[in-house]
Amino acid sequence: MTPAGIISAIIIGAIIGALGRLLVRGKQNISIIVTIIVGIVAALIGTWLAGLVGVQTTDGIDWIELLFQVVLAAIGVAIVAGSARRR
Repeated sequence: MTPAGIISAIIIGAIIGALGRLLVRGKQNISIIVTIIVGIVAALIGTWLAGLVGVQTTDGIDWIELLFQVVLAAIGVAIVAGSARRR
């Protein structure tokens, strides 16, 4: 992966992770680094799922792919924040 690819993955991960955090109710006691990691993983899995469904590449903005990514990020944030609370 090129340096530009790594930087763009971090930026996309931060955006997807932040959107996922907005969907989860309450205060999440997780760091921004964990949010970015959750966002990167959610973006990768969401893109993969969109490819399976057949909506990965559409004309214009891929809203369904973005929806998959943000919902997966919200689930990931909820899981990580929930496991952090139990400690």
